[in-house]
Amino acid sequence: MRALLWVVGVVAGVLILLGLLLEAVRWLAIIGVIALVIVIVWAFIKGRQTVQQHSQRR
Repeated sequence: MRALLWVVGVVAGVLILLGLLLEAVRWLAIIGVIALVIVIVWAFIKGRQTVQQHSQRR
């Protein structure tokens, strides 16, 4: 009986940790996508500024 309780406890712990890990991965993916969008927008803005500065010098 004790072994069964240990097995149930270990399986429950693994399932809880797996759930937390999957939730963390989901949030990390969302944060990564947001960061990627910010970097793309920032690069686009910097590129436009560089082109405008270059055209004003001519």
